[in-house]
Amino acid sequence: MHDILNYLIHLFLAAVLLVIFFVIYTRFTPYNEVLLIRQGNQAAALSLGGAMLGFSATIASSLMHTADYQQFFAWAFGAMVVQLLAYMVATRLLRMSKDQIESNNSAFGGLLAAISLSIGAINAACIS
Repeated sequence: MHDILNYLIHLFLAAVLLVIFFVIYTRFTPYNEVLLIRQGNQAAALSLGGAMLGFSATIASSLMHTADYQQFFAWAFGAMVVQLLAYMVATRLLRMSKDQIESNNSAFGGLLAAISLSIGAINAACIS
C-alpha cells in the first residue's frame, strides 16, 4: 500500500509541476499559444509541445534520481528556468519568432520544439 501511495504522490506532484510550467511558459511567450492552437496553428502546437516534452524529460529524470521531495522540487524549478532561458536565447538569436509562430510557420515551430527537446534531454541527463 505504501508503494501505491508513494506512486500517487509522485504522479500528482509531477502533474502539478507540468501544469505550473504550462502556465508560466504560456505567459512568458509573446503570443497566446492556446488561442493559436485552437485556431489550428501547428507551429504554436509544435513549439509548446516541445517545451512541455523537454520539461517532462527533466521531471522524469528528477523522479528517478532524487531522494526526497525537496530535491525533486529544486530540480523541477531549475528545469523551468533552463527551459525558459533556452526559449529566450533561441528566440533572440532567431529573431522574428513571434511573427513566424503567428503566421503558422510549422518549420519554425518544429525548430523551437527541437531546441526545447534537446535542452530538456541534456538537462535530464545532467541530473543523473
